[in-house]
Amino acid sequence: MSRSARIPDEFSLDAPEIQDAGEDVSAATLKMRMLRKLICGNKFEKAARAKGATCIAGVDEVGRGALFGPVVAAAVVLPPDTRIRGLRDSKQLVRDDRERLAKVVERKAMAIAIEEIDSETIDRVNIYQASRLAMSAAVKKLTVSPDHLLIDALRLDLECAQTSIIYGDSLSISIAAASVIAKVYRDQRMREFHDIYPQYGLASHKGYSTPEHLAALEKHGPCPLHRKTFRPIAQTSLPLGEPLPS
Repeated sequence: MSRSARIPDEFSLDAPEIQDAGEDVSAATLKMRMLRKLICGNKFEKAARAKGATCIAGVDEVGRGALFGPVVAAAVVLPPDTRIRGLRDSKQLVRDDRERLAKVVERKAMAIAIEEIDSETIDRVNIYQASRLAMSAAVKKLTVSPDHLLIDALRLDLECAQTSIIYGDSLSISIAAASVIAKVYRDQRMREFHDIYPQYGLASHKGYSTPEHLAALEKHGPCPLHRKTFRPIAQTSLPLGEPLPS
């Protein structure tokens, strides 16, 4: 059984408390303001338990929009009524807070699993399917068997009850925990790749499409771990760089 949950209308980008009259701000800024107003709690976990669920896993991915490297998913099972102060969507946290909260999640969680899907597979099956593959694999790697999944805006091909939640990493503590775990893991992987490919500045932008990254691509061309089907890579005029050392 699958169902979707949407955020209330009062948290839409058109709400007056999100955008002041006459204020000229970007859509990304408006979205971040809206997300900060959302309360990350255990409402969805309680709703699942009220329907009989006894083992609930939050699932999320990071790196979906990056030009380089893997997409990473995490699945996290927290004990009932867990509270972790400050835990929310990893994109809204600075590095120190993410890493601190990841350690708290690791201490409190009943089970954690991480899976990454490499850039070659992303290019072969597309990023949407690769994200779903990573999430499904993370769930299957858990040392406990969840009977309900809380997922950030996706549904998975798994025989398990699921709730797909729009902005779930800002609303569900379980999904937020998965978001933080996946983000800390992937950021560390990007720092490791930076040592191999320092010319791209991966340690700072983590493979995303920043001006620094695009300038490096223009100068050096892509490397084998760039996602060749993503437009900035596909449009580059330079050949692939050196292969990954074995």
